[in-house]
Amino acid sequence: MKRRQFLKSAGMGAAAAGALAAPAIAQSQPEIRWRLASSFPKSLDTLFGTAEHIAKRVAEATDNKFQIRVFAAGEIVPALQVLDAVQNGTVECAHSPPYYFVGKDPTFAFGTAVPFGLNARQQNAWMYHGGGLELMRGLMKDYNIIHFPAGNTGTQMGGWFREEIKNLKDIQGLKFRIAGLAGQIFAKLGAVPTQIAAGDIYPALEKGTIDAVEFVGPYDDEKLGFVKVAKNYYYPGFWEGGAELSLMVNTAQWQSLPKSYQAVLEAACAEANIWCTARYDVVNGQALRRLVAQGAKLRPFPRDIMEAGHKVAFEIYDDIASKNANFKKVYEPWKAFREEIYTWFRVGENSFDNFVYSMSARAQQQRRGG
Repeated sequence: MKRRQFLKSAGMGAAAAGALAAPAIAQSQPEIRWRLASSFPKSLDTLFGTAEHIAKRVAEATDNKFQIRVFAAGEIVPALQVLDAVQNGTVECAHSPPYYFVGKDPTFAFGTAVPFGLNARQQNAWMYHGGGLELMRGLMKDYNIIHFPAGNTGTQMGGWFREEIKNLKDIQGLKFRIAGLAGQIFAKLGAVPTQIAAGDIYPALEKGTIDAVEFVGPYDDEKLGFVKVAKNYYYPGFWEGGAELSLMVNTAQWQSLPKSYQAVLEAACAEANIWCTARYDVVNGQALRRLVAQGAKLRPFPRDIMEAGHKVAFEIYDDIASKNANFKKVYEPWKAFREEIYTWFRVGENSFDNFVYSMSARAQQQRRGG
């Protein structure tokens, strides 16, 4: 009897101790409130939604102790000024594709996508295990920023053109909204590139300020309404084989976080990186069917444009590397990594993909009675 009473009392005592200890542990973690500036409007629910996903997971993992409020482009700063806002401490962090900032240094392009570069899986391989993350953090350190891969669109479409593009001559004088180093390539091909934030693209296309626009892919392009004013929909976006988004964090703010919060934020970015690509892979195919039904004309880029673009691209990279030490430091190992991983993908991924896609196409044709 005494033994049972002792055990009962001991159990109650342990439970009471646990009840007291748990709040004490929770209270030891600080309450932190951050602001995140996105480069995208709320209407683009996958791009903007990726930042929201990060904020949601961080809050859940810290019992709402660490909260990040996500602001759309223009609510705090314009879409193309979010890096400056993080650098100078206006906001703690931002979500954006780094290639928006090639005007500061063309090396930023490697943080998103380089024309004729890597697809989404290859970009992740380069970042996480190929030395890319360390190289890009070396660049961003000079801007008071530490960054994390936080989303990838996969291979993008080539864009919407008012007129059909049959050969290189049709590129001459074309006013084309395009971001990153791809603008320099199209300039060499005779086009007139311009970079415009997402929310301003449709009015420019509608008014004829631009003749063509590339953005992401069918799902976002449908939301932005491009099919209403330009019917020719080209593929592939050879300048964005796997366009990566980044969470850019002010270095001092990052260093001030408890180690557990740092781990939570980094894990949330990695999860968002998967979430973004997976969602696009589902919704893009569905949206493409709807766009075709609305009159979009799917067209592959002519071979001469692709080949001329490839030649010009690597001439530009070599020229930049000869003048820009930051670019050369990233470009040379990136180029070696690209060649090595291409070898594996040609043997494994490409041979598998080509076969199963051809069989699928044959089956569809047979079902149609072709």
